[in-house]
Amino acid sequence: MNCLRDKLDKFVTKDRKKLRYGYTTGSCAAAASKAAVKMLYTKKKIDSIKIDTPKGWELNLSVIEPVIGENSSSCCIIKDSGDDPDVTNGIKIYAEAVKIKYPEIKIEGGIGIGKVTKSGLSVPVGQYAINPVPLKMIHQEVEKVLPEGQGINIKIYAPEGVNIAKKTFNPKLGIVGGISIIGTTGIVEPMSEDAVKESLALELSVLKEKGVKTIIFSPGNYGRDFAERLLLANNCRFNIDDILVKTSNYIGYMLDKALENGFKQIMFIGHIGKMVKVAGGIFHTHSKIADGRMEILAANCALLGCSPQQIKKIMESITTDEAVKHIKIFKLDEVFNILAEKITQKCEQRIYNEIKIGTLIFSNQYGQLGLCNNGKLIMEEFINE
Repeated sequence: MNCLRDKLDKFVTKDRKKLRYGYTTGSCAAAASKAAVKMLYTKKKIDSIKIDTPKGWELNLSVIEPVIGENSSSCCIIKDSGDDPDVTNGIKIYAEAVKIKYPEIKIEGGIGIGKVTKSGLSVPVGQYAINPVPLKMIHQEVEKVLPEGQGINIKIYAPEGVNIAKKTFNPKLGIVGGISIIGTTGIVEPMSEDAVKESLALELSVLKEKGVKTIIFSPGNYGRDFAERLLLANNCRFNIDDILVKTSNYIGYMLDKALENGFKQIMFIGHIGKMVKVAGGIFHTHSKIADGRMEILAANCALLGCSPQQIKKIMESITTDEAVKHIKIFKLDEVFNILAEKITQKCEQRIYNEIKIGTLIFSNQYGQLGLCNNGKLIMEEFINE
């Protein structure tokens, strides 16, 4: 088994770029806990500690700020996210080990570790946000160095986490006061698509537990901001952040998750540049996966009698906003409602017509462009409730 010290020398190639792996806050917490317990019982400071990860890689991590007392000891591990753009990169994850009378391993959180306030997550309400896999890792690593018959209380804390958490999904998920100790493999895969999708799906779990049945999906910030302005203008009593979930490019995945969670209605509010792809049955909207924006626009305009010269103008457009300008000049605005209906149809087909879907598409330059019939009804519910 390879033993890696601090900066991992393992890489993955994505989009022809060589990206370095890192390790999770869970690995840091497990390593700090093991090191603190080892120092407490040997009364010797150490400069590194080895742990095993669920991925099968052994880590050899530097032990920082070791302190040894009579009945307690503490230290920290500095998180390395590799080439992943993670806001927790460089944070210090501390563990304090305190002897207790009973032969058991107790684990708790401290300053900078968030507390769960909403159900629907893998950690119960009222507990510190130390996820199940890291919790298991801490237990396993501490058991390796804890003398038989001894008991220990481990406190995980990260003072920098108080401020760093404000830049994460935690406040929206109902995790307050700090970061989460997370990681299912112990290793950070740079730019992991699965990790992004899982974080988005978590929001659905939280809304489900709150009893929400109708939600708004939007690919990104443009859609969120447009939806907020629209609801405010119509005196909707809902706070947008209580009902809106971003899908990013993973529209198909999020539809599947919404079906799993039993939602009854979804209102899609999105920029035409993303949403027009869905009208063509494209459910992963990143440009490297599929484009077809102009082709879909041009084909639907052709069905309305657009001339070959006009189709050429649309096909040669660099952006959808430019294409929208041409469509408006050609007086073919009807196509936007048609596209909204097609987006709704494609989405409902994806989830076997078990969720009612509504669609509103807009552009930054021209505002609202198209609204399907279902969308009109769902929007009326938002406004009239």
